[in-house]
Amino acid sequence: MLLTVRDLRVKYGNVEVLHGINLDVGEGEIVAILGANGAGKSTTLMAVSRIVKSSAGSIEFAGRALHRLKPHDVVREGVIQVPEGRRIFNTLSVEENLALGAFVRADAARIAKTREWIYELFPILKERRDQLGGTLSGGEQQMLAIARGLMAEPKILLLDEPSLGLAPLLVKAIFRTLQTINQAGVTIVLVEQNAKAALRLANRGYILEVGNVVLQDSAEALLANPEVRKAYLGG
Repeated sequence: MLLTVRDLRVKYGNVEVLHGINLDVGEGEIVAILGANGAGKSTTLMAVSRIVKSSAGSIEFAGRALHRLKPHDVVREGVIQVPEGRRIFNTLSVEENLALGAFVRADAARIAKTREWIYELFPILKERRDQLGGTLSGGEQQMLAIARGLMAEPKILLLDEPSLGLAPLLVKAIFRTLQTINQAGVTIVLVEQNAKAALRLANRGYILEVGNVVLQDSAEALLANPEVRKAYLGG
């Protein structure tokens, strides 16, 4: 396994919000994490990234103990998070946002090559490369957030709600691009409210309820599961 999470517990103050999460992500997979608001999905991603500290448990990535590292060292290991709400730099241009995504890399030629690949994935960003991030549409900002993550040359991309607030056509376009990114060799963990779209894209899925994994299965099996359909897929 590329990523192994065991008995992960997180507290906010005295309140435990993750109660011993276990997750496995194989190299090359797309794994979806689903659940209602407040289930602990975003907290799980932030704990893997070390943005929030765990109170117990272990996080192993490619043989390295992430739970012992600082967030910037986790990035250096190739674990990159694209946060909920995009969090791009509104007062910087598209090109400058991308440059900041490559802050852990030193090889200028490879950085340039990655940027060209990103402009192939997202041609609209190439058109808008001198435009300020804050003037982009919601969909373009989400593309930029993903693109900025890719500039760090991730081995695994942790995506938090990439479809949030976007029109259905844009959601389809972004999910198609995620498939292309995965086919290029990037493993993906996807937290997503749009459970149907996520499971159509993913190989496997985990369902969280109030800080616990209550179900895990292949994406196909979860799509066909009557309880999952009723709770998360609109019947």
